[in-house]
Amino acid sequence: CCTKGTIFEEDIRTAELQTKKTIQQYPARLGLIYLSSQERSRMQLFLMLCFVGLRARIPQVQGFSLTATTTRHVWSTVTKTAASAGSTVLSRSSRLSMSSSAIDQDAAAPAPAPESSSPPKTKLRRVLSGVQPTGSLHLGNYLGAIRQWVDFQNQPDTTDEEGNLIKTENFFCVVDLHAITMPHDPQELSESTLSSAALYLAAGIDPAKSKVFVQSHVPAHSELAWLLNCITPMNWLERMIQFKDKAKKQGESVGVGLFTYPTLMAADILLYKATQVPVGEDQRQHLELARDTVRRFHDLFCKGNQFKKRCKAAGIPTRPSFVEPEAMIVKEGARIMSLTDGSSKMSKSDPSDASRINILDSPDVIRKKIKTCKTDAIKGLEWDNPQRPEATNLLNIYLAVQPGRTREDILEEVKDMTWGEFKPALTDAIVAHLEPIQERYRAVREEDGVLAKVLEEGAQAAREVADETLHGARVAMGFATAPAASRK
Repeated sequence: CCTKGTIFEEDIRTAELQTKKTIQQYPARLGLIYLSSQERSRMQLFLMLCFVGLRARIPQVQGFSLTATTTRHVWSTVTKTAASAGSTVLSRSSRLSMSSSAIDQDAAAPAPAPESSSPPKTKLRRVLSGVQPTGSLHLGNYLGAIRQWVDFQNQPDTTDEEGNLIKTENFFCVVDLHAITMPHDPQELSESTLSSAALYLAAGIDPAKSKVFVQSHVPAHSELAWLLNCITPMNWLERMIQFKDKAKKQGESVGVGLFTYPTLMAADILLYKATQVPVGEDQRQHLELARDTVRRFHDLFCKGNQFKKRCKAAGIPTRPSFVEPEAMIVKEGARIMSLTDGSSKMSKSDPSDASRINILDSPDVIRKKIKTCKTDAIKGLEWDNPQRPEATNLLNIYLAVQPGRTREDILEEVKDMTWGEFKPALTDAIVAHLEPIQERYRAVREEDGVLAKVLEEGAQAAREVADETLHGARVAMGFATAPAASRK
C-alpha cells in the first residue's frame, strides 16, 4: 500500500510493534487522548502505514519522527513516493476510514518484486576508555577494565534490524593528564605511562584492531577541556562525589585540576564521538555529566541560522558537534575490592601495597599478599553475604581468573574448604593467569622500538579524529577559523 513492490511480513510485524510502542509512550503528543476508541483504532492503522513506509526504506521518509505534527508530512511523502512509483494510493481524506479487512486484503494480494531498494548502510560505533598511569596497574584494573576492552575489541561486526552493518572502532588511551590531578613524581609518571601502555598490549589489546595512545600526545584533549570548562556550571562540578572524597585527602593543597577533572573526562569522550564508554558504577556520575555537557553545548552553540552560516563558512556539515555517549557498565563481579578491606575498591592510591595484586607482582609476592589478606573466622565460603565482603571478593577473584568456570562450579569446589585450604588454590589460580601476561609484557618492553611505534601510530590516528571534532566545536563557538593547512 506504500510503494510499488513487496511489503514483507517482517515489515508488518515490526510496524505493529513500533505503532503500539508509540501509542503507549506518546498519547498526548499524538493527540490520541482526545479520540474515541474507534478513532483511536483508525489512527493506529494510519500510524502503522507510516511505519511500514519507514520500514520499507522509502528514502524521503527516512528520518521523520512520528509526532502529531509530522505524521501529516510522512503520509504526504508516502503517498507521493508511491504515486511516482505507479502504485494505487488511498487519498489522505479516506485514510482514517480504512478498515482492518481492507488492510488484510491489500497485504494478502501478491506484489511484484521491488525495482530497487536502498543499500544497507554502514554505521560506526566507537568505544573509548583509559586507565591512569599512577603506580602499577593491578588486578582490579585488569579484570574490571582492560580484559573487558579485549572482549569488546574481539567482537565481530554486527547488523541492526534494518540490515545496516555496525562496525566498531576502539580507542584505548593511557590518561596521563588525569594522573597529574594528584601529587606525582615526574620520573615515575614517565615510566608508569610506558609500563601501562605495554600492559595494554600484553593483556591482549591488538593495535591492528584498536587505537592505543597516550592522552597527552593528542593536544586536542587539553584544548577541548578548557572550552568545556568555560561553559560547565560550577554547581555541576561541586556535586561530583569523587572530588569531595579526594579533596579531603589533599586538604588545602588540592589543585583546580582535580575539581575540573570531570570536564577533562568529558573532553576525552566527546573528542572521539564515542557512542559507548565502559565504566564502573563509580564513574557513572562523570558520564552523566558528559551527556549533560553535550546537551548544554548544543543548546548554546548548535542552533539557528547563525550556526548554519558559521558551518557553511568553515566548510563543515551543519550538524551538532558531539554525540551523547552511552555507558557500558562492567560485568557483574568485575569490580575487585581491596585485600585489606572487602568493602573498599582495590586502588593504586591505597598507601598499603598489600591491599592489591599488581599485574607484575612475582609469584612469591602474590603468595605473601594472599596469605596475609583479610578474611573472617566463619567456616565455609559463600558469595553475596553482606556480612562477609572479603569472602565475596576473594571468590570473585577466583572465578575471574579462571575463564569458563561458573559460580556453581566454584561453590561446589570450595563449599567445605577452610581459608587455609582456599588461599593456596587462589594463589595458584592468580599466578597461572598472570604469568602469560607478564611474559608478553617483558617481550614488548625488550623489543626495541615496538612500543614507541604503536603509540605514535595510535596517537596519529587519534589526532585525526580529535582535531576534526575540535575544529567543529571551535566553529560552533565562533572562533575565527584557521586555514586547514595550519590545523594539521
